Amino acid sequence: MVCLSTAVFGGPSDVASQTRFHGLLPHLATNEDTIAETLKPADSLRISDPKAVFSYVLESLPPRVKVYPTENYYYFSFIYGGVAYAGNLRLDARDRDQGKLHFAYFRKQTPWMGTSAVTHLALDARDGVQVKRLSPLAYRVTNGVASVVFALNDLSRVTPPAKAMLASEHYLGPVFDESGVRFFLIFDQSAKVFHYVLDEAASTADRLAPTSLSDRIHVGMRTGFAFYADHRVKRKILIGVHGEQERLNTYFDGPFDQLPDNFIEGESLRDAILQVEPDLAGQIGRLGHYEDHDMRYLIGSYVRYETISDLEPVHDCAIAAARQTTAYAACFATGLVDAGQ
Repeated sequence: MVCLSTAVFGGPSDVASQTRFHGLLPHLATNEDTIAETLKPADSLRISDPKAVFSYVLESLPPRVKVYPTENYYYFSFIYGGVAYAGNLRLDARDRDQGKLHFAYFRKQTPWMGTSAVTHLALDARDGVQVKRLSPLAYRVTNGVASVVFALNDLSRVTPPAKAMLASEHYLGPVFDESGVRFFLIFDQSAKVFHYVLDEAASTADRLAPTSLSDRIHVGMRTGFAFYADHRVKRKILIGVHGEQERLNTYFDGPFDQLPDNFIEGESLRDAILQVEPDLAGQIGRLGHYEDHDMRYLIGSYVRYETISDLEPVHDCAIAAARQTTAYAACFATGLVDAGQ
C-alpha cells in the first residue's frame, strides 16, 4: 500500500485555498465522463426532428448565457447514439429584432467521415418561440418551457491602440472569435486589404510560441493561429490558420465567420468590400451579405497552412517589400496564393 503524505499534496491550508479559488481553476474533463455520455441509451431524443433537438438544447441551458463570438453564435455539442453532434443558436443582427432565432445542428465532421448536411431552422412566434429584446445586447428566448437570456458580447468600447494603426488604415470593429482569441478588424485603404490584428490586451486565450522560420512568426499553442510581428508598427497580424481545422469546421478555423456585426458603423464594411471588389456594387448588404442568397463576402486574408514552412513565403514577401507600403501590406492578403494553397 502506498501512503501519500500531505507534504506532497498540501496541508489543510492548501485545501482551503484551493476551495476558495475553485472557480478560477481549470475545468477538469475526464475520459470517464465522455464514455458515460456515449453509453447513454439512444431513445430519449428524436434526433431527426429539428424542433425536438431545439427544445432539448434550449431547455438544457441555464437561465442566462454569454454569447462571446461577435457574429452572435452560441455554439454547443453533444453525443447521442454513438455520434458526435455540433450546432449553434444565433441571434443574427439582421433579423433578431424581428423576433427570429436561427438554430442549426449537424453531425460533427471528422477526417474519416467528412462533411454532413446541416439542419437549419429560422424560428419565431409562429413556431412557439419568442425572442424579446431586453437591451441592445441582451435578448430573452422562450419556448413555453424554458426561458433563457442571451447576453451578447459588449465590445463597444474596444479599440486598437493608436500606435498600432497606420494613417492609411480604418478600424472596422472588434472580433471575438469562437476560439476565444480577440482581434481588431482593420482595412488598409491604400493597399485595399483587410487585416486581423491580435488584441494583445486580451491575449490570454492562447500562448504564442516562436518558430524556427523567423523571430517575427509565432504560432498559438492551443489554436494553431499564426501571427506576424509587423515591421512598421508594434502589433501582430494574423497570417495563418491550420488547414485541417478549417476543413473540419472547428473552433480554430479562423475569424472569417466572426465579423463585428454589432459594432460596424454605417456603411463602413460594405464600403471597404467595394473598394476591393467594385463589381459587387448593388449585390451585397451593409454587413457584407449577398442580396440574392444567404452567403457572406469572405474576409479570409491569411494562409491555410499544413506545415509551418507554408508560412515562410509570407515572411519572404514582407522582407522583400519592406520599403513599399502597398506591396508590404498585400503580403498578408496574398500569402494564400504565394504559399501555394
